[in-house]
Amino acid sequence: MDRRESLKTLVMGGMASSLFLSSCVTDKESPVEEGDVIEENEGYGRTPAEEERDEELHSKTFFSEEEMATIAILSDIIIPEDDDSVAATETGVPEFIEFIVKDMPEHQIPIRGGLMWLKRESNKRFDKSFTEISEENQLEIIDHIAYPKDFEKDSPGPIFFRNVKDLVVTGYFTSEPGFKYLDYRGNTPNVWDGVPAHILEKHGMEYDQDFLKIAMDPTNRNEVMNWDNYEV
Repeated sequence: MDRRESLKTLVMGGMASSLFLSSCVTDKESPVEEGDVIEENEGYGRTPAEEERDEELHSKTFFSEEEMATIAILSDIIIPEDDDSVAATETGVPEFIEFIVKDMPEHQIPIRGGLMWLKRESNKRFDKSFTEISEENQLEIIDHIAYPKDFEKDSPGPIFFRNVKDLVVTGYFTSEPGFKYLDYRGNTPNVWDGVPAHILEKHGMEYDQDFLKIAMDPTNRNEVMNWDNYEV
């Protein structure tokens, strides 16, 4: 199983629900105030206070260019492009992480500290920063911290990688390409063709055939039923 399928299994299995919450929900007071009006825009509503706060956060910069470049490399290592979907950077994951660390300051020290550790580790091994070494050397470091031995799991590298992986997965699978990859359709109606035959048989029941022809035809699902000429 490749990385993307592993992540898909993680998300669809329900484990990511707590991941999403831990990555996107804080204990700070809601910016919604009494009297705020939620505008009926396409997509989802934002109150004026929320929009103002978002604009303020977007106007600020936290990561340096080198840090953002490193985050981009890490993002595409964790979720690379394949035949089914795009790479993490194509969905705006680095920008999502930038926003999250501004929205949730408790992420700032761990992520920035991890980036510093990664740069130092790269210099120690290859005499160059992480963004300057070859892809092969980058993967050598990442494989080491992504699959650490038992005695290394609590060291800075593996802890940082787990944190950044959580943010990458959250950013990717809350994007439109991520939804499409999961085949998440939201509140979409399906076609119901009645109670299964074996259940009806078990309870000694059956549908009226005239009723089936009129009420259980999926091609008429969007039409308003007219019962004027129906007889039982």
